[in-house]
Amino acid sequence: SPVTIKQSAGGLAVRGGRAGCRSEDMTEEGSTHQLRPSFNERFKAPAVKVLLGSVLSERLADKSYSADGAAQWSKEISDEIKSRLKAEFDLPRYKFVVQVLIGEQRGEGIRFAGRCLWDHNTDAFAEDSYRNDSLFCVASAYGVYLY
Repeated sequence: SPVTIKQSAGGLAVRGGRAGCRSEDMTEEGSTHQLRPSFNERFKAPAVKVLLGSVLSERLADKSYSADGAAQWSKEISDEIKSRLKAEFDLPRYKFVVQVLIGEQRGEGIRFAGRCLWDHNTDAFAEDSYRNDSLFCVASAYGVYLY
């Protein structure tokens, strides 16, 4: 249907448009679409860091490094972190991206870097690491707000 935009004292009023744009989502003052999350709806990096640490400790406490095991564990751990983020944090407009890296503990250094394009006002990340005598693990969780 055609789009109608009307200027009023309270702002713009939009009617019609593409499929999925419902008239009940609109007011006379304009769109009710929220561009920023409220304070309580923001990604809370300190709480997510605690979640990462607990998952890593629970899943890797009794493990010894093996290449085949590390590949499977990293998938399982990232899936668990993502599902717990969705279940324990009520952030319906956030998309979660989880990375888990597991390597052998051989006393060597490692460099781990990533780049993201995001809005620093709404998006955030948390990371935590775990190590024992035979392996190390770095987990990162990114929360990206969907506009």
